[in-house]
This record gives sequence, C-alpha cells and structure tokens, in this order.
Amino acid sequence: MAEVRRTVVVKLNVDDSDATLLHKTVEEYLWACNYVVRDAWQDDYKPTSKNTLHDRTYSDVREQTRLQANLVQSARNRAAEAIKGVVARWKKGKKASQPHFTTPSVRYDKRSATFHDDRVSLSTVNGRIEAEYILPPEGDNPQTKYLRNDEYEITGATLQYRDATDTFFLHIGTKPDVETKIPDEGDAENSTVLGVDLGIEQIAVTSTGMFWSGDYLNHRRREYERVRGDLQRTGTESAHRTIERMGDRETRWVEDYLHRISKAIVQEAVAHGCDRIAFEELTDIRNRMPSAKKFHAWAFRRLYDYVAYKAEAEGIDVTKVDPAYTSKRCSKCGTTLDENRQSQAKFCCQKCGYEVNADYNAAKNIGFRLLRTGQKSPHGGATRHLALKSGTLNVNGGYSPTDD
Repeated sequence: MAEVRRTVVVKLNVDDSDATLLHKTVEEYLWACNYVVRDAWQDDYKPTSKNTLHDRTYSDVREQTRLQANLVQSARNRAAEAIKGVVARWKKGKKASQPHFTTPSVRYDKRSATFHDDRVSLSTVNGRIEAEYILPPEGDNPQTKYLRNDEYEITGATLQYRDATDTFFLHIGTKPDVETKIPDEGDAENSTVLGVDLGIEQIAVTSTGMFWSGDYLNHRRREYERVRGDLQRTGTESAHRTIERMGDRETRWVEDYLHRISKAIVQEAVAHGCDRIAFEELTDIRNRMPSAKKFHAWAFRRLYDYVAYKAEAEGIDVTKVDPAYTSKRCSKCGTTLDENRQSQAKFCCQKCGYEVNADYNAAKNIGFRLLRTGQKSPHGGATRHLALKSGTLNVNGGYSPTDD
C-alpha cells in the first residue's frame, strides 16, 4: 500500500533582516542548482548520477557560495533530478533543453531545518534564522490535520517566496508515523481527475467547462510593450529607469493575476472532489503554439507552479502529461484527425460530428491521458474518473451524473 503523504503550506512571519538573509540564500541556492547543470552540459553524455555530480561540483559550489553543506547537497540533488528528466525525454525521442532554475525556492531537509510546533529554524548564508508560523485557528484545515497532528511526522520542506505579496511560505512535507488505514471503498470511488488546457486566447480551460480568458492579460501586456517602445525611442537615462520600474510592476501584476486564476482552478478541483489535476507538459510549448511568445511560456510555468503549491494544501496532486494529439483527438469517440481542429476555437469531429470549443475538448483529453496512464485511484481502489461539467466519466466511457 502506498504511503499517504501530505504537504501543508504555512505562511512565515519574517522580519526585514531575516528576509534579507533568506533572499540571499535563495539567490545562492539557485546559482548552485544552475552551476551543477552548466557543469553537466559541458559533456555530450550528460551525467545524472548524484555521486558523479557531487565529485565534479561540490568543492566549487562550497568555495563560491556561503551555503551550508546540506543546502549544497540539496541543490545538487535538485539539479540531478532536472538533468535526469531531460535525458529521459531525449531517450523517448522528445525535445528538451538545458534546465534553468529561476523560481525563488529552496529545499530543506531535517539537517538544514529544525521544525517546531509553532516555528522553524532555517539555515541561511549567514547562520540560522527562526521564523514563526502564521497558522489558522484549529479546525478543518490541513495545518490542523497534519502539522498539528502527532500521528504525522515532518519529512522536510520547501521555502517559497511569492513576489506578488512579498511573503515567504514553507511547504512542509508530512507522512504518518503510524500505519495508515486503508481508505474505504467509498473514498476510492471518489478519486477524480481535473484536466486543464493552457492557451493564448484562453489562458486556462478545465474539463469541467471553466474558462479564463487571456484577453485582459494580452491587452495589458501589449500596452506595456507600447509604452516601453515609446520610452526606448526617447533613449534618456530617465526613460531607461522608468522601463526598469515598469518591468517590475508588470511582473507583479501578472503574478497576482496568475495567482487568482490558480486559486480558482484549485477551487474548481475541490468543488468536484478531484484528487488530481492534469496539465499538459510545458516543454517546447512555444513550438506547439506558434503564436506563443516567451512571455506566455513563462506565464504558463508560473501558473502551473502556483496551482501545484495551492493544490498541495488541499491534498491534491498536480501532474503533467504528454500533450500529443490532445488538440486533434475527439474526446467523445476517440477519433484523431488533423481535420478535427477546424480553427483556434472550434473542434468538429469528422467521424461522429461532435462539435465543441477546441480548448474544452483538449482539456478533457488531457484529463483522459492521465486516466489511461493509471486506471486505478491513488489509493489502489476504484477506477479514476474525469470531472466534467455535470458529472464524471471513467476510462471505459461510463458516465455518472452529478447528484442533485
């Protein structure tokens, strides 16, 4: 039986001086991750062994950063996982580029962090800092169920910084320290997947028929580009300073907008009793979406990350699946033809005549892809189901309407 693990998201109370240390720690940690990757990329044969990467990079990283030894090892492990993922895609004949770490986060284990009931001690580039947890009142929430529960032990944590709110959060991993009971059959029957499609005109569409338009985001981005162009033509020092400030404002605004969408997606998953959310694999997304810009690829990655850590707080797993043919396959009869995708917005199956919004059809196919990779629920009980507008559908085509 698979061990039940849960991640609890906790906001940290950090004063200005400690926040500065954490920012510097994040900066040097990301540098270490990228250093290990760059070292591996010098070879035609990319090393994935943690021991090999340790021998090649440990001394250099220790000399060039102020990171404690355990954080250096953590950065090496994170880089090794990313390299291994790229090599795995190459072996399948798929494209993948050199990983580059930019998301402000640090992985801590029990050697680099000490966890208490109400606070945590974290290793930084200059000793340790202590940060108090900001916890909700005890009740029906993940913090009470897992963090405050003596039957769960902490396995480690990931520090995350959210620029939009200027706040540090700790994603604390927990697991039972006693044998977990097997969920009853009724729990297994409710195992459900939410499919999510990403796009330019529609930022996100779910298999339950929820749409988040990209019009506002794209319009604001074009406005920023227009103003930047005018300032660049001006060419003064003041204009360049204004461009830098605009870039910061734009990033904060976009991140806040994506946070709101991610929150709504997770709420949609909770409302439909989903225990998994399926996204399409984001690698090479600009090649698959000719109209996508570098900005869109960045926004999609951020949105995925935001959904992932918000979903963790609800005990929901977030997974990427191979997007091949999800835009051309009929989610009703399974026929896959280029002609099915008649336009950016319209899907019409040439075999069964099913007509539907193309992004909604793709969202269902993304969810189906996860169903087919594992027909059993995470609890090992019943068949997984795909969440739809008014019910669920299993991998064999069995439809169950939503109870009134």
